Amino acid sequence: MGRNRLLVPEARSGLNTLKASLFNQQDPAEVKYEAAKEQGVSLSKGYNGALSSHDAGKVGGVIGGNMVREMIKMAEAALAKKGE
Repeated sequence: MGRNRLLVPEARSGLNTLKASLFNQQDPAEVKYEAAKEQGVSLSKGYNGALSSHDAGKVGGVIGGNMVREMIKMAEAALAKKGE
């Protein structure tokens, strides 16, 4: 897993579930390969030292962007429900 640390470590399981569900995968670790394929980036299992920062950013940006969009939708829905 990456070096990023969650503010609430207990949230990792929920975030992994969200990540997997957004990309229709069972295993959250497989999401990056699906995102790379969609972006036309050749990401292989194992060492990817030849991968450019630009291409790595394409993959991570797609994953993170989709997760943030979904969390915003969830928060908006919760606020709307609370206001009823």
